Amino acid sequence: MTTPPPLEEGDTVGIVAPARSIDPQVLEPAIRLIESWGLWVVVGKNLYAREHQFAGKDRDRAADMQQMLDDDNIKAVLCARGGYGTVRMLQHLDFHHFSKHPKWIVGFSDITILHSYINHHLHIKTIHGQMPLNFPKEQTDNTSTQMLRNVLFGKPLSYSWNPSHPCHIPGTLCGRLTGGNLSVLYSLNATPYDLQTKGAILFLEDVDEYLYHIDRMMMNLKLSGKLDHIAGLVLGGMTSMNDNSVPFGKNAYQIVFDIMDELEIPVVPDCPAGHQDPNLPLIMGSHVKLYQHEGKINLEFND
Repeated sequence: MTTPPPLEEGDTVGIVAPARSIDPQVLEPAIRLIESWGLWVVVGKNLYAREHQFAGKDRDRAADMQQMLDDDNIKAVLCARGGYGTVRMLQHLDFHHFSKHPKWIVGFSDITILHSYINHHLHIKTIHGQMPLNFPKEQTDNTSTQMLRNVLFGKPLSYSWNPSHPCHIPGTLCGRLTGGNLSVLYSLNATPYDLQTKGAILFLEDVDEYLYHIDRMMMNLKLSGKLDHIAGLVLGGMTSMNDNSVPFGKNAYQIVFDIMDELEIPVVPDCPAGHQDPNLPLIMGSHVKLYQHEGKINLEFND
């Protein structure tokens, strides 16, 4: 798995919108913050375009991403926001130059599609992390952006947290980190961009879903064999879940725990990543080690 080179002060990064539209005034604080890191910012030609809920037509969004992938002066590409739409423009991208000259691609939620494709087909690492839409409005770093900055500039990454849900990790779990947004991964089933999980540490998170949807998507992963040979499951934020007037009877964590318990695969809860604060960066495609010590969960990125 190839690690893109770290950024240096004076480098240029690009911002594109592969999914939903975004307004200039919303993005301005993020641009100023990135510039305070000693970086130059270039935005896609169609960044502020609008085609209904999308940031312009599919081919226009793809053209912006293509330009950033092919320009060797652009050292990293930040996706402005998620929403929905990345899958519509992915078919128009050519990764030939990028595969020979990799750079960091950053985003989460709908950007899970890019992580899945780039990690498994191109064998290049990516960053599941905070997007400019979610950067602090006061133009000063918070924990999420500070950690993202550290990763981009090549600083070592490891986390430790106290789980709020019961957890038992039998020994040390090791494997390549894969996954992302559960709803997006579910939508990729049986496509060329489908999730590859054998021997992996699978990370999942989601937001604003009905609880029975969570159960349906987890059952899909189970019945399609995606969970059979993973080394473990890391569960991030399951945020702002919805229920029907007749309750489903379990919360999102319980749904996941019960399905994984049947498979006798350990679940590591409360990873501080996803649609929540903090949303700490994860290096997708990296070899990770997970273990429990004195009640805390430790996550180490080893390559």
